[in-house]
Amino acid sequence: MSLADEMSYARFVSDVRDALGLDLRFYKAPQMMRRIATLMRRRGFDDYGAYFRAIVEDERLRTEFIDRVTINVSEFFRNPELWAELDRHVLAELARLPHLKLWSAACSTGEEPYTLAMLLHARRALAGVWLLATDIDEPALQMARAARYSAKSVQSVPADYRARYFVPDGDAFRVAEELVSMVHFMRHDLLRDPYPKGPFDLIVNRNVAIYFTDEGKKHLYRSLAGVLRPGGYLFVGGTEQIFHPEQYGLEQAYPFVYRRKS
Repeated sequence: MSLADEMSYARFVSDVRDALGLDLRFYKAPQMMRRIATLMRRRGFDDYGAYFRAIVEDERLRTEFIDRVTINVSEFFRNPELWAELDRHVLAELARLPHLKLWSAACSTGEEPYTLAMLLHARRALAGVWLLATDIDEPALQMARAARYSAKSVQSVPADYRARYFVPDGDAFRVAEELVSMVHFMRHDLLRDPYPKGPFDLIVNRNVAIYFTDEGKKHLYRSLAGVLRPGGYLFVGGTEQIFHPEQYGLEQAYPFVYRRKS
């Protein structure tokens, strides 16, 4: 990458932060530049300045840009063996508590918090549960609130859960209302906004940190650990590992599950 390209991208990042409140500094630059370059080519732009002016002026382009750069990739029971471990160890423990406060951070289109809700309901542990789900992308949150998913999207849901927690709706499926009503969706930027008031018993934050710079990861894990209760758990993605978790007051409890030290 040439110096001119670096300077143009840095100016674009600064302009986006000021105009849209979206901070790209903590995302890995090579990955982000590839995503943005693909969008620019698709829409016929060959420089950052013209593309920035266009996304500010055109709501459709702006929505497309935000949706693309905020990495909306999600699915029900992603890495099912890890969800099984979480259920067997962590949820079995937490389900015994009279009240639970949970957070699905960077929930995308909602598959992750609904997966968590299904597992809790199967343990008859919904009473006294407060489940927050947040994401930076408002269109993704609108899809999550609608709770309607294609037949392909629910293929990875175990058959008994699919029969129990989904209602056929034309050529798609809708999440059962008893689960939808327990999830509270809210827009939140993990890199810029104040974190929700804890303490949380469990935070699910998966397949997000892999896109962050080291500085972004440190901010993320320090902030997440700060709103966990002592003994509370953080569940991360199957390709993520927190190096030196003790610097955040965490310790590894199970594979891809960390616990805040008491």
